Amino acid sequence: MNIKNMDIKNLSGTVFVSPQISSQDLSALAAQGITTIINNRPDGEAPRQPKHITLKTKAEALGVNYHFLPITPGKMSEQDVIKFAEILNTAPGPILAFCRTGTRSTNLWAQAQIHTQAGEMSAHDIIQSAKSAGYDLSNLKPLLEKAEKIPQKKPQKNRAHDIVIVGGGSAGLATAASLLKRRPKLDIAIIEPSELHYYQPGWTMVGGGIFTSKETERKTRALMPKNAKWIKAKVSKFHPDDNTVALEDGSHISYKILVAAPGLQLDFDKIEGLEATLGQNGVTSNYRYDLASYTWELVQNLKKGTAIFTQPPMPIKCAGAPQKAMYLSGDHWFKKGVLENINIEFCNAGGVLFGVKAYVPALMEYIKKYRTNLNFSENLIKVDGPNKIAWFEKTDTNGKVKIIKRSFDMLHICPPQSAPEFIKSSPLANAVGWIDVDPETLHHVRYPNIYALGDACSTPNAKTMAAARKQAPIVATNVIAKMEGLNTHAVYDGYGSCPLTVERGKIILAEFGYGGKILPSFPKWFLDGTKPTRLAWILKEKILPPMYWKGMLKGKEWLVKPDPKNHVPTIDLAE
Repeated sequence: MNIKNMDIKNLSGTVFVSPQISSQDLSALAAQGITTIINNRPDGEAPRQPKHITLKTKAEALGVNYHFLPITPGKMSEQDVIKFAEILNTAPGPILAFCRTGTRSTNLWAQAQIHTQAGEMSAHDIIQSAKSAGYDLSNLKPLLEKAEKIPQKKPQKNRAHDIVIVGGGSAGLATAASLLKRRPKLDIAIIEPSELHYYQPGWTMVGGGIFTSKETERKTRALMPKNAKWIKAKVSKFHPDDNTVALEDGSHISYKILVAAPGLQLDFDKIEGLEATLGQNGVTSNYRYDLASYTWELVQNLKKGTAIFTQPPMPIKCAGAPQKAMYLSGDHWFKKGVLENINIEFCNAGGVLFGVKAYVPALMEYIKKYRTNLNFSENLIKVDGPNKIAWFEKTDTNGKVKIIKRSFDMLHICPPQSAPEFIKSSPLANAVGWIDVDPETLHHVRYPNIYALGDACSTPNAKTMAAARKQAPIVATNVIAKMEGLNTHAVYDGYGSCPLTVERGKIILAEFGYGGKILPSFPKWFLDGTKPTRLAWILKEKILPPMYWKGMLKGKEWLVKPDPKNHVPTIDLAE
């Protein structure tokens, strides 16, 4: 990992060490992908040393997990080592541990290999890895060699649950809550590695200066349904023929019914040069917790120049989000009287502004208001942050591709997106990597006891939180019917919602289902979703967040009424 003015060394895999870091270093670390910081230096060791609470506050504001495990030189205890090992076992990586020089952190890492499930390195490999990083651990050789001879505890095998849900995001938690609402005594396990849970629809509002990042965050443990078991781990493989899920620690979980809701992944790395400049040089994205506040910082500071907003090829989650950022930025510049000095470019890999025609006329009025240039069939492929240049592939109607070079002062990026790697490589995936389900029942097309919902499944609906809100009760209904041998199913109509924030105080509430069919939640006389309204803004700002935290994730199925119907199954459910 190469960060200017920082001496960061890799010890193994995703574990790094360094000397003392500053509060200013944290933004660069977060931009480089560090997701966990371990501070092994006690406060007050040196003058002007940053206090751990200062670092903790900044790290958490950036969405980085922070652990304070101070080690006084010469007083490292076995409990310190065990605690460090626990963090390595459970915290998301990449992980950076630091102290004054990095020596204490390296010692902790080496001894933690005795306790960590991931610690399969030999004593020789541990010492050599530390040596390559510039740390001499030869004095630990006897201790490490002795530990090699102690049999390691094998991971627990074949834990069993009636229902296993992969993914503790919006879709997974809502499904668990809906299932337990119907059958409170169900044996449900939720596999989810993350300590924190985010209300991602709020990040557009963070980027527009309406919400703070912290308002979109909760502890995962606080959101887990009371009667569900949380397995804090990552899935590595699916074995649907054996009804088991393999975890990264080597253990297996068996199930009677599997619900897959792992979400999707953001492929920032597919754009050349992007990861090295995210969060600096005017390059940002509302698709990441730690960057949405940087978007608002850039918008406030830009008084003249070029602002580019990008949208990659579909599918992406919340297809309206790239232009939501553009509209809120344009509105701020308009109200500050600087819009005439700013050139707004919307570079969309697709061929239309929005996929449902009914909403396009009202959106075009805002395109005109903010003097936005629409550049269709342009896909971002490369970024040079320091020189503020972006390159796009433009495809004409004949399929011919040419490269377009654009300069920018601000660049807001919507990254390419795909199913997680452990889904793509699994038997659950279709030919393009998404979980292969029936679009109405959300039942897997090949495995009778598997269902899927949310962003990772193959349904052709808009990938939005509102879609998951509709899907969760339908999956819960169908899972119960399956368990009880009923020949019924509830049907998902493809509903998704995209509240398009066209200005601060007004929203076009796009609600639609399969085939672009308009599916409004309210009568037109009350709220016309094809027009910008104050009422839709109030819904987005004031009503939907508490409805999410206190309703959807608690099994309160507002505006959702699954209607089970008799049907002839398309696959043999008795297999």
